[in-house]
Amino acid sequence: MASSSCFHDTFDWIQNLPSISQWKTNSMSICICSSSSSVQPTLNLSVAKNLKSSTFSFSMIADFTVPVSLWASKPFKINPKSTKLLDEDAVSNLLFNLIQDVLKYGLNKNNGSLFKFLKLDSISNLKNVFNLAFLTLALLVCIYEAPVDLRSGCLITLKNRLITCSSSQAAKLLMRHLGSNLEEQWTRSLNLAITNWIVELQAARRTLKTPSPLFSYATSAVGLWKVHLYCPLIAMDIESSYNVSNDERLLFSLNYHQLEGVIQFNYKVAIQEKWVNLMVNTDNIRCDIVRLVNETLMNERGVGVDEKHFPSRISLQLTPIQQTTINSVSVGKSSENPTREIGMEKVIEGSFDPPNSFLGLKVSAGETTTISLKPWKYEQSVYGYSAILNWFLHDSMDGREVSSSKPSKFALMNPKAWFKDRYSSAYRPFTRQGGVIFAGDEYGEKVWWKIDKSAIGKTMEWEIRGWIWLTYWPNKHRTFYNETRRLEFREVLQLNI
Repeated sequence: MASSSCFHDTFDWIQNLPSISQWKTNSMSICICSSSSSVQPTLNLSVAKNLKSSTFSFSMIADFTVPVSLWASKPFKINPKSTKLLDEDAVSNLLFNLIQDVLKYGLNKNNGSLFKFLKLDSISNLKNVFNLAFLTLALLVCIYEAPVDLRSGCLITLKNRLITCSSSQAAKLLMRHLGSNLEEQWTRSLNLAITNWIVELQAARRTLKTPSPLFSYATSAVGLWKVHLYCPLIAMDIESSYNVSNDERLLFSLNYHQLEGVIQFNYKVAIQEKWVNLMVNTDNIRCDIVRLVNETLMNERGVGVDEKHFPSRISLQLTPIQQTTINSVSVGKSSENPTREIGMEKVIEGSFDPPNSFLGLKVSAGETTTISLKPWKYEQSVYGYSAILNWFLHDSMDGREVSSSKPSKFALMNPKAWFKDRYSSAYRPFTRQGGVIFAGDEYGEKVWWKIDKSAIGKTMEWEIRGWIWLTYWPNKHRTFYNETRRLEFREVLQLNI
């Protein structure tokens, strides 16, 4: 029987399960989440023994009058010598099982060769990491497998548990152990499920308030500040939208992508005679727009892989949190203004026509104007002791900022516009995959703070706050629809003086 109130600490419950010899029934269970209504079913975690094979397994069950199994773990061998049901190796294998099954809901099914999970004794805060993996899998199971009567209440409960501070810290630890490749697969699997859930709610004319981004974290290493962030496009705030489209195929293509961002700064602390210099410069800013479904599905249900948003503006703000020891902040120059070249060409042609011709001389004149623009403009500015870094994408035809301008219908239909064939043209302002990379060799102007010498030996904190704008203008699909979405994030970085 399930407990009357839901048990929030799955790890503790599993750790305290007695050995099989002490069981009075063939199974034990706890409630994962329940409805406020007593007539609605609950979602339970159950463990059952199979004496014929000397194994036991876990399952998530919708506790109807006739229980419905939604997920089952791999079977585990019974250890008759253990006083508990699960020893350390069994807990490790169960965690491995949870993570693998989260990844299976994503686009890439072949992740076994990449999975080299570390031993339990190397994972700090194992309890929170285990609970995070379990809650993530429970959320995906609810989205894809749960009956309608169970879904809405449980999904909100699970989502709220996953955005707590302890879950966020556990997610950072888990990502560190998984490594970068599996981290991307994990977030794509989770955000594909979130996208499906939001699409379902939108079809029912309901909304879901999600944090933006859905997942981000920062790390501070020797000489390097780094931020990772992930957010499905459908969860980003709409900044502007024009010529609203009811084209379901186009909306499918636009919705089933996620933004993946990496922000890296190099920093150097230089101790002077009377103060300390902190110098920070751009190492790498990367923003990629990544498909959450395969190309076949994108072609069948969408309008192909070429219709998606593109980065149009990035704004980052670095601020020392403790400012009593800050003396000044300085920034480098902004990128130079684009050159404008105006040229005039006149041609006169002369010839003799037949005698009955009215004129014997032909004259033609032409004038051409050319504008040379860099698609991306970089600017630095200061607000108080904050350093602000901005990257703006400009329309190379008229020079206007893309993120804040509305293209004309003529421009949207012009096959020679710069944003047409934007992932294959030789003059594209993006990578072939549709993202952007700003590296220190081109955007490496330093920002530096002068800090009082009293800060030596202390740990200071810098806040990085950022905004990323993504814009959609039609690429190959014929439509007047265009929009810009915005993501905001905030993280804290450590600095040892």
